[in-house]
Amino acid sequence: MSERLQKILSSAGVASRRKAEDLIAQGRVMVNGKQATVGDRADAGVDVVTVDGKPIAAQRKRYLALNKPAGHVTTLSDPQGRPKVSDLVDIPERIFPVGRLDYDTEGLLLLTNDGDFTQRITHPSYEIDKVYVARVATPIGPRALDLLRTGVELEDGLSAPATVRILYRDQRTVEITIHEGRNRMIRRMLAAVGSPVTGLTRTRIGPLSLGDLPTGRWRELTRDEVDGLRGRNTKPARAGAARGSVRR
Repeated sequence: MSERLQKILSSAGVASRRKAEDLIAQGRVMVNGKQATVGDRADAGVDVVTVDGKPIAAQRKRYLALNKPAGHVTTLSDPQGRPKVSDLVDIPERIFPVGRLDYDTEGLLLLTNDGDFTQRITHPSYEIDKVYVARVATPIGPRALDLLRTGVELEDGLSAPATVRILYRDQRTVEITIHEGRNRMIRRMLAAVGSPVTGLTRTRIGPLSLGDLPTGRWRELTRDEVDGLRGRNTKPARAGAARGSVRR
């Protein structure tokens, strides 16, 4: 069956659809020995598709939950030689982080080789909740709460309202829910209201909670969990050990 080339590359785990378009535009993709262009279609069961001269192969779709430790980058390579989240996962398929967590941020991170799934989780138009627990240096007062809930304006002009609740009486631990995933967004929001972050953990993505998954460990998502993240059911799920085998 003929499909857009970027979908074929995404399904094979080569890259997300957007990045696959970049690969095509850069002239790195060939179909049956001819250089492809953006918008081309192919039949993965018939045509020979190569990237940088190497034929792509269909891969089993993998969906993993990782409890990311601080001190790891969510990229597949790092010029500074810092530890990567991919170092924590040992599977034959090439997988990619779904979105990103800052180097110093801990918690729930999804990894997959399904580009459509990645798009569903990361694009703001789908309004998938991302929930974080932040520890801050100074107590968060009523005015700061109002600003966070209505949308504090950041230095780049971004103003995104958040759902916020104080977790402890000292007002130094706060749970924040957002849909966006911009660079260091939670840290910038809290710094803008005078409460810089001292520790940050992502605890939930959509219906999937971090649960008791140990730091630095990962596990496969169940079919129900993947369907829930795609919006096909609303049953809550936990990423902890009770839901599946935890891997080192």
